[in-house]
Amino acid sequence: MSAFFQTIADFFRTWGAKLAETFLEEDRYRLLLTGLGNTLIITLGALCISIVIGSLIAVVKYCGEGSRWLKPVCRLCDLYVTVIRGIPVVVVLLIFYFVIMKSADGITVGIVTFGINSGAYMAELMRGGINAVDAGQMEAGRSLGLSRVQTTVHVILPQAMKNILPAIGNEMIALLKETAVAGYVAVQDLTRAGNLIRNNTYDAFNPLMVVALTYLALVVGMTALLNRLERRLHRGAKRARAA
Repeated sequence: MSAFFQTIADFFRTWGAKLAETFLEEDRYRLLLTGLGNTLIITLGALCISIVIGSLIAVVKYCGEGSRWLKPVCRLCDLYVTVIRGIPVVVVLLIFYFVIMKSADGITVGIVTFGINSGAYMAELMRGGINAVDAGQMEAGRSLGLSRVQTTVHVILPQAMKNILPAIGNEMIALLKETAVAGYVAVQDLTRAGNLIRNNTYDAFNPLMVVALTYLALVVGMTALLNRLERRLHRGAKRARAA
């Protein structure tokens, strides 16, 4: 038994020395911190863009049902969603970096590209949430003198947000993981930082495991925040019904 524990102790001692050599020598851990910061910047910036795009497209398509004037705009929205969902995000990223935004830095290109890519999926999520709201809500808003657009923005959309919040959370998590390909456009994101450390130290296990655990911790934290926000919204809705 003592030999077993000695073996375990030797393993952790060797592993600790390898961790120190991999991350502490030449302050390589700073690469991970910089990569984590860039990953969060790209994710949050792209999320803001995707929510704006998704909301606009969802409102336009909902209000355009049966409208002769909005039908061409709705077709453009359908074309945008079809094209973006049909092209891999890596290809879109390379097109923006080498063709459309050649003078921009990689982080800016990443924010715009991932935001536009996620906006197509966000639009469909929001459209589904809006369609799930009872049709009587639109009739009630119109009877109060509101236009179809005003009713959608002030009455339908707030109710739909409660329904689609979990789906938005899933899209945000997917967006975070999609940014792992930002290294294709010379962005030192979290994944690229791990690869740089791996290339410099010839240690594949530790850098990649640290990167994987960091992504896992971010996803778990985001999930906990979303669950807390969802519970708060449900409590607010119950108090409103009780009043």
